[in-house]
Amino acid sequence: MTIVALQAQRSLVRDTFNENIHRSANNYQAYPDKNLPALTPAPEGYVPFFINHYGRHGSRWLIAPTDYTIPVEQLTKGERNGKLTKRGKEVLDVCREMLDASQGRLGELSDIGAEQHQGIARRMFQNFPEVWAGDAKVDAKSTVVIRCILSMLNEVQTLKALNPELRITTDASEHDMYFMNYRDTVAIAAQKAARPAANALKEKLFFGKAGEKKLEKMTSRLFNDKEFVRDSIDSFKFEYVLFDVVSNMQSHHLFENIDLYNGVFTLDDAIDFWTYNNALWYIYSGNTPLTHNTGAKAHRHLLRNFVEEADNAILSGTNGASLRFGHESVVLPVVCLMGLNGMDYETSDLETLADHWRSYEVFPMAANLQMIYYRKAGSDDILVKILLNEHEATLPIATDCAPFYHWRDVRQHFLQRID
Repeated sequence: MTIVALQAQRSLVRDTFNENIHRSANNYQAYPDKNLPALTPAPEGYVPFFINHYGRHGSRWLIAPTDYTIPVEQLTKGERNGKLTKRGKEVLDVCREMLDASQGRLGELSDIGAEQHQGIARRMFQNFPEVWAGDAKVDAKSTVVIRCILSMLNEVQTLKALNPELRITTDASEHDMYFMNYRDTVAIAAQKAARPAANALKEKLFFGKAGEKKLEKMTSRLFNDKEFVRDSIDSFKFEYVLFDVVSNMQSHHLFENIDLYNGVFTLDDAIDFWTYNNALWYIYSGNTPLTHNTGAKAHRHLLRNFVEEADNAILSGTNGASLRFGHESVVLPVVCLMGLNGMDYETSDLETLADHWRSYEVFPMAANLQMIYYRKAGSDDILVKILLNEHEATLPIATDCAPFYHWRDVRQHFLQRID
């Protein structure tokens, strides 16, 4: 497929990124909590009593030290040799400020990340007050990573402030990692074996005649000497890391209003980087023959835990919630395993993937799954509605009360996917 054809295949994301370039940040996108849709009322007589939840940590600092050092080091080379454009000097100043601010904070929850979880907790409480009524039991678990633990604490403290009677337990233990953040060695090996397919897409996008021109255009906005760039700068590595830095600036109040897209990355650049990232995440999380469909299946233990916790809540007859806090590398594959919103799409063709499967729709910072269970007096028919990032979501099963489903049908669907 030619570059021109590849561009056409990605036309669906163009309007999205043109409207909001921050969505091209993919998993670095700040949680989109503005203009959330109204939720569909439950069928007559049904009352919510339990929430099954998995949430990603909120906005954070970048994790690897090189994420902040590479742009500074490369731009500093240009500065020393008088090879920076005016925009290049401006970008270097901001990158230095970010590098200084990141010291000792790599991977940590940001100020905006904490606020995201406080807001999600408040809306859960307001949307489903019956779940949190009285001395409802709330079991909260986190992975053992500090940004996830702090995300959990921001939510449960907000809930406790809204209802001091809540009986909240919190935990973060290796004991639960088999379902909270499972490391499946079979899936990891399959993902590694599939990496050449993503590399082929990267080659088509960023190398060869067309790709080299793209990288040359990008670097020319920051450096004033093409020969210097060719001899001294690893153009792809530099631009790829810089795009992550620029994308993640929306995670911090200190940098959220600084626009480093302007004069640095065009809309087409953003689409190219996102297209490559989307393919990498598909190999990691999606249903693809490239990995023998192992990416999503690796998180079957979490889906089984959802089923077990729901069964226990239904049998108990009480109200409450099971809250889990972890990572986008869990949210995305379990959404694919569920088949939520068509994310179980299966293909080996990474060049047409963006027409059918777009990871930015699933896992912004603080991404969350909420499964809300409803019961009706005098009936044993439990209904469930699933929210993905507080939007009503669909499953590939029949229902006569959309966006609600009969739990017996959802339970059977989940167990079939697990098996």
